[in-house]
Amino acid sequence: MADSIIARLEEKGLRMTGQRRVIAEVLEASSDHPDAEELFHRASARDSKISIATVYRTVKLFEETGILDRLEFGDGRARYEDAERDHHDHLIDMNSGKVIEFCDPEIEALQEKIAAKLGYRLKGHRLELYGVPLKKG
Repeated sequence: MADSIIARLEEKGLRMTGQRRVIAEVLEASSDHPDAEELFHRASARDSKISIATVYRTVKLFEETGILDRLEFGDGRARYEDAERDHHDHLIDMNSGKVIEFCDPEIEALQEKIAAKLGYRLKGHRLELYGVPLKKG
């Protein structure tokens, strides 16, 4: 990711209020896939004047401007991540809800091969795997 979220927002001409700046900083510091409630919790710890409504409006604006990707993993919660992160896929633990990021060159090559076989050049994809931990024993 070449630029910070704040720099990209400013490049797009968005007015950077103090609360938007806090939310952008929280998102940038996130190594997970927070939903709006978790973003609110983290942002309000930095600025107690931030409301949940402000967080919802801000993530919607960031999503509409292409700064954030909205992810839905089947649990009814929209989660967010920086749209300019390096490509990766997701494995979702169906027991805990934990989201594991991974990138596998074999999967990437296979997807390209499948697209070519079907007469297409792959321009992008999103892969989500859902699973439960193997029992150890």
